[in-house]
Amino acid sequence: MKMKKLFLLIIIFAGTALAQYSNLGSAGAQFLQIPIGAKPVAMGGAFIGLADDASAFFWNPAGLAHVNNWDAHFSYHKWFDLFDISAVSVAYNLEDIGVFTVGLVSVTSEKMEITTESQPNGTGGYFDASDNLFGVSFSRKLTDMFSVGITAKYVYQRIWNEVADGFAFDVGTQYNLGMNNLIIAMSFSNFGPDMKFEGPDLNITYSKDQTLPLSRLAPGSLQTDEFPLPLHFQVGIAMDLYTADFMKVRGGLDVTHPNDNVERINIGTEISVFDRIYLRGGYRINYDDDKFGFGAGTNFPLSGTLLSFDYSYSVYDLLPNVQRISVGVKF
Repeated sequence: MKMKKLFLLIIIFAGTALAQYSNLGSAGAQFLQIPIGAKPVAMGGAFIGLADDASAFFWNPAGLAHVNNWDAHFSYHKWFDLFDISAVSVAYNLEDIGVFTVGLVSVTSEKMEITTESQPNGTGGYFDASDNLFGVSFSRKLTDMFSVGITAKYVYQRIWNEVADGFAFDVGTQYNLGMNNLIIAMSFSNFGPDMKFEGPDLNITYSKDQTLPLSRLAPGSLQTDEFPLPLHFQVGIAMDLYTADFMKVRGGLDVTHPNDNVERINIGTEISVFDRIYLRGGYRINYDDDKFGFGAGTNFPLSGTLLSFDYSYSVYDLLPNVQRISVGVKF
């Protein structure tokens, strides 16, 4: 009962964060803020305390310390019927050293016709865009109750022939207090220098002195503005709300402070039956359009491996709803 009261008090305390100063702005590389994985999204994104498998690469690298041997995560979803988003992470526990993980996110679009002011109906040419992330993580348990993790990742964006790239880091911790499996977690994501777009399509020629008709055209280049990465600081808790011989109910709550928007709260719950069937639901506070999601999952052993399948459905007020599927393999 005391743990349940503590859980409610943290919810009330977290609500006061919405009244604090918010730094509304415009960060770039927005694909870094797209949630990855059906399980965490079904729980409203309240996952930094619950992350304990290969999908933790995308949420809190400290959760990767719970991987026992090999663990792989595969995820796919269509983002607003416009972009294909695929993600994969593979973790391996090297005994007495720690857990090493590699991860990849790919965002691709279909080709779009090029239009100009003089040819608004199309030039006959096409362009596309893509965003990619590749990273490596190291995590380990410093004690039986406390784990830490760090991720170094390469961020790459391309629009037609223009490219912006750079490096970023994630840092996370998890501390299990032991009472009702209560976990306090922290993550700091996308810490890195500003990026800017450069490419051949920005090259131009211009006349230094237009008053001289015979002056030579000089080569030049258009300069784009630098943009910061979407920095996120999150704190969260997770705990067992109810346990029985065949059923368990876990809850999670995360408070996130992005550098380009107001503070937000994610709340989620997972019901597991015989540790084989899972029902999940979550609610997101202070988001413009994305309010709640739900989903389900299952797992089963097969020839020495444990296969898991998860599904989520995110409900949007104005934009198209989003469905996600994820597959996990442990061996």
